[in-house]
Order: sequence, then C-alpha cells, then structure tokens
Amino acid sequence: MKKFFLLIALATPLPVLSDISHSISSSISLTVGGATSVSERIGSSFSISGTGVDVTDGTTAGTLSAGTITSGIYSPGTISATQNATGGENFSFSQSYTQGDAVPTAAPTVGEVPNFSDVTSTAGGTAGDLAGTITSAGAMTVTAGGANTEAVGQVISTLITH
Repeated sequence: MKKFFLLIALATPLPVLSDISHSISSSISLTVGGATSVSERIGSSFSISGTGVDVTDGTTAGTLSAGTITSGIYSPGTISATQNATGGENFSFSQSYTQGDAVPTAAPTVGEVPNFSDVTSTAGGTAGDLAGTITSAGAMTVTAGGANTEAVGQVISTLITH
C-alpha cells in the first residue's frame, strides 16, 4: 500500500508558479565638464551721518556734494566735517564708502575672467583615462579621468513575483 501511495503522489501534477519577472539594467555615464566662469559685479555705496557737526563739500558750508559717476563707479567727492561752533557739545560723525566694480567697455573674451569682486572660475575637463565598462555578469570597472570629469556606473536587478 505504501508503494502504491508513493506512485500516486509522484503521478499527481503539482501547481507551477509562473508569475515571476526578472530584469537587469546597467549603465555607465561619463561626463567631461566644460570651462565655466561666474562673476558678480558689485555697485558703489556711500553713507554719511553726523550730529553736532558742520559739513562742507569744500566750496559751500552746510553742503554735501552729490559726487560723480564715471564708468559705473560713484565718487562722493571731498567731505569735511568740523565740530559746531558751540563748544562743549557732543558730536558724532561717520562715513563709509565701498567702491564698486567698473562697467566693462567691451564684452568679455571667451576664456578671460572680468576684473569683478566676486568671481568663480572652473577649468574645462580633460578626459584623460576616463572610462567605464560593465560585463554581462554585472562586474563594473570605472576609471577616473582628469579634472572636472565624472564617471557613474550602476547595475539594477529587479525581481517581481505575483
């Protein structure tokens, strides 16, 4: 009876799961960056304040000069301050000036950086030994290049069962 039961068990078909999908995706990305320059021109600024002082622009007492602007740069002119004629009074005087960057007279030439206050410049990349491979077995080899280069490799394996 045991042999008969074993024979029936082997002859009975078993259900097969066939709702499985599998995918493998691989990629290598090699990038050589171009030369870039970013510059920011700052403007001129001038401030003056005071109490208990007499001011002059060198010509007229009690006057502050509007100054001049040449090539985008403000020049405040000469400002003089003296304590009021009434002695013994408190006084304060302060002035500050930040010179801005001149407005260029011509467009910059490729590869040149303008003479501005805030400049960031990056040299163009060189491929050098930049390389990458992925075998059918998923083994990856990525070789670094020169400056301003990037090498990225990836292998993605997806298994879905339903």
